[in-house]
Amino acid sequence: MRVLVVDDSVVVRTVIDRILSAEPGFLVAHKTNMAEHALTYLKAETVDLILLDIELPGLSGLAALPAMLAQQPGAKIVILSGHCEEGSAPAMEALALGASDIVAKPGSGSFGQQFPQALIERLARLFDPACGPDPLPPPVMRPIAELGSAPVACIGIGASTGGIHALGQLFAGLTEAPGVPVLVTQHLPLSFTPYFVQQLGRMTSLPVRVAEQGNLLMPDTVYVAPGDASLLCRRGLQGRVCIMLDPKKTPIGNLPGVDPMFASMADVYGGGSVGIVLTGMGRDGTAGARRIVAAGGCVVAQDQDSSVVWGMPGSVAEAGLSCALMEPGSMMPFIAHRAQQASL
Repeated sequence: MRVLVVDDSVVVRTVIDRILSAEPGFLVAHKTNMAEHALTYLKAETVDLILLDIELPGLSGLAALPAMLAQQPGAKIVILSGHCEEGSAPAMEALALGASDIVAKPGSGSFGQQFPQALIERLARLFDPACGPDPLPPPVMRPIAELGSAPVACIGIGASTGGIHALGQLFAGLTEAPGVPVLVTQHLPLSFTPYFVQQLGRMTSLPVRVAEQGNLLMPDTVYVAPGDASLLCRRGLQGRVCIMLDPKKTPIGNLPGVDPMFASMADVYGGGSVGIVLTGMGRDGTAGARRIVAAGGCVVAQDQDSSVVWGMPGSVAEAGLSCALMEPGSMMPFIAHRAQQASL
């Protein structure tokens, strides 16, 4: 993997070079302290990975990120930032702009053994299929004719690595209010939740709220799972659906988890449940998708070409649970069309 390192600290650039040079499969092709120099380099050279600091002299990393993606659409950009642990707003904005991941950068004098190992593990997950699901055969598609005909009653969206950018594309494709509640589970630490909700609020005209215990689910409202609990829905005694929060990790170790959100949707809304599985590592969402499909609902998964990591959507496709594979911008129009067909 050819790597471009963009950081204003010569110490950081040197340390990153040494870490990656010691690993098979990585080659530091170029190092620079300025985004402008990086963009010039990218006009002539191709890289697979860009390690990008946010704070740079001249053009900032955030300002340069869209141009880097435009010049190198196949490259993954990983932000190196000293403010990630607090879930900074710039880090969240970077994810929304298309960064694949965020790695906390220690101070220049504190590069111990933990950071090199953590960095290599994070990069390996982005590039090594063995770190996600097993290598996938061609996906098995459930014919759309097999889907139930119940009207859409609730939309649930699950995402992980690369998901914030994908969510932006998904909501950009929403041309009219869906008329149902929209639940979102994005794998992020609790400290990121406030900034994530703010960022999501800029992506859509729908109101966006952090899910709270006991909230009644309202149509045309987006509810976001907090970083320390899975978002579930339950039907009350009078038939109204409210939110329940579960602080336990899922059996496969996720918190918040897509599986319990999807499963609760299937229990409450049955065939009216629509699940969306966006880019992300691992298999979270597959077990829940199985529940939705068994209840007569449908599941749409992101296609491989548009995914940063085709772990979660690929797992759903491999299991034969997706009614369609597509890029995020097409998902809401597809669901709206299904809703129209169901009402005929």
